Amino acid sequence: MMILAMLIFGTIGIFVRYIPLPSSVIAVGRGIIGTAFLFLFIKGKGIPISWPDIRQNLLLLCLSGAALCGNWTFLFEAYRYTSIATATLCYYMAPIIVILVSPIFLKEKLTARKFLCVLTALAGMVLVSGIGQEGGSANMTGVFFGLCAACCYACIVIFNKKIKPMAAYDKTIVQLGLGALLLMPYVLLTENVTALDASPFSLAMFLVVGIVHTGFAYVFYFGSMQSLKAQTIALFSYLDPIFAILLSAVVLGEPLGITSIIGAVLVLGSTLVSELKA
Repeated sequence: MMILAMLIFGTIGIFVRYIPLPSSVIAVGRGIIGTAFLFLFIKGKGIPISWPDIRQNLLLLCLSGAALCGNWTFLFEAYRYTSIATATLCYYMAPIIVILVSPIFLKEKLTARKFLCVLTALAGMVLVSGIGQEGGSANMTGVFFGLCAACCYACIVIFNKKIKPMAAYDKTIVQLGLGALLLMPYVLLTENVTALDASPFSLAMFLVVGIVHTGFAYVFYFGSMQSLKAQTIALFSYLDPIFAILLSAVVLGEPLGITSIIGAVLVLGSTLVSELKA
């Protein structure tokens, strides 16, 4: 089920490409649909919601929920300006950002091994972004949004580490719901919602992103977590960008060049090494 969840997560960029709606609107819709799906799922399974745990962590849940919807908005925007592969690799700089800020926010030591991973990932990011290459500046806007998505995800990781123990479903449902709620005023202020238009096909893609890529994917992910070790889960998580890169090449015709492939190996390899125990 974990592999299936990673495959679903890895295809989201392809579906978002076919949704001609603002990224913030897609993020809010995904949050609302995902919240409703997961809530109905746990109700159907008879899994109780721990309201005391939610109240105890409410501030951090609000912050992490806002970061989650910000993460989606920036990532979806990155898909519009650059290839899915490049956006995904920028997004996977999040563990490196966590390493850099951990000494400040988590009081974790920055070891020589982790520092080397940071330098390696940064070198890979330069290769992936196309800096210094002819025409390489064309996708820099997408790279910027991808890195903004990574920063938001790094915030989620830090907030989640500070949240007191609570059920995974409870945490995710509240984060999705609060994130959508907090992002909604921004959408209403910046977008003419009544003028938004989409074809039946685009609306179908929108529902797939909400139901499949959020609802089912999280159910599969959480359902397999109990039987896997933390390091195994970390290893499986790297199937997501691999699937995304391969599918963007096959479905959308966005193959990586040699330089970008080397950069991808450096970024994903260094982030993976940084997460594995020495």
